[in-house]
Amino acid sequence: MLQTPSGGAGHGTTATDSGLMSIGTVLNALRDEFPEVTISKIRFLESEGLIEPQRTPSGYRKFTVGDVERLGHVLRMQRDHYLPLKVIREHLDAMERGEAAPLPAVGRQRDGEAALEIVEGPTAARIGKAELLAAAGIGEDELKEWESYGLLAPLPDGAYDAETVTVATLVVELGRFGIEPRHLRVMKAAADREAGLVDQVVAPLKRHRNPQTRAHAEARTKELAALTVKLHAALVQTALGVRLP
Repeated sequence: MLQTPSGGAGHGTTATDSGLMSIGTVLNALRDEFPEVTISKIRFLESEGLIEPQRTPSGYRKFTVGDVERLGHVLRMQRDHYLPLKVIREHLDAMERGEAAPLPAVGRQRDGEAALEIVEGPTAARIGKAELLAAAGIGEDELKEWESYGLLAPLPDGAYDAETVTVATLVVELGRFGIEPRHLRVMKAAADREAGLVDQVVAPLKRHRNPQTRAHAEARTKELAALTVKLHAALVQTALGVRLP
């Protein structure tokens, strides 16, 4: 398992050529703990200022061990604490400055505006429509089209789950290969069926009155989600007769 970075090593630092890694090598290093991570996700985190890999004269990204550790920390904070990238960046920057940085989580005020607070359990992070459009680099017409296909969906308050950014970014990446959003409805349907299967397994635990049992249900859901993602990836690779690096 990747370890939490100490002292901000690797964030914009230099290293000898022998210690530098390609983005494909970084992907392999992360996938054991984060099977859902993609090259697009790593590039997106770079564009958001979470990491600063070096560049070769020809423009290829080169990552240090510290970069990989920082990436692991970012992904872990997203997965386990549902924090938006802005909050994660501020938290890591505070750590690099040597400041005490208790882990924040996103809470909700009564007036509906996001507020930072220290809480015992994670709460889902939300982003606004404007933030989603900017992060994915799309317009409102594209967003409406993707919503019509069920690929994205706003929450009841009109905001979006933070993971929607990942979905939107991947839709954009697939579009570069000529795969249109309407083609992806089959993937969404498959994902819904897989999620339904997981829900059936953990439903009895979720309904339990004991808070510890409900917490166990959440942990079990994450575990099953990771396993289904791995299985889905393996089935697709087997069907295509390829093996991803």
